[in-house]
Amino acid sequence: MSLTRFSVSLDEKLVDQFDARIKADRCPTRSKAVGDLIRASLVKTEWRAGDEVAGAIVLVYDHHKRDIVKILTDVQHDCHDAIISTQHIHLDHDNCLEIVAVRGKPREIDSIVKQLKAVKGLKHVSLAAGTTGQKLS
Repeated sequence: MSLTRFSVSLDEKLVDQFDARIKADRCPTRSKAVGDLIRASLVKTEWRAGDEVAGAIVLVYDHHKRDIVKILTDVQHDCHDAIISTQHIHLDHDNCLEIVAVRGKPREIDSIVKQLKAVKGLKHVSLAAGTTGQKLS
């Protein structure tokens, strides 16, 4: 991997805030932090462009709620082309965390998220939008 050096001029207060943030995040260098920001921006671009992407849908629910497990399973089976894996974790006697790994077009993944958000009884639904990594260095 070859590296390219480039110069950036920024307001001193902005740089101070950035340095404080990367220090708090335990990021080893400004270069690493800037690279992470650039990659995050590129992932957002992949999602907006409609390219194939990957991500994780996180669900939290009380498994005692009537029919919730059946409904979640039905939604996942209906979307089997985009769902590549699921992980089910028992948080306590009542609550479960489910992580649904997805890969496909953003429109498909957003549709799955919307279907899941519509399920009555879910306590939490969120999407961690990621990338397949094919377009990133």
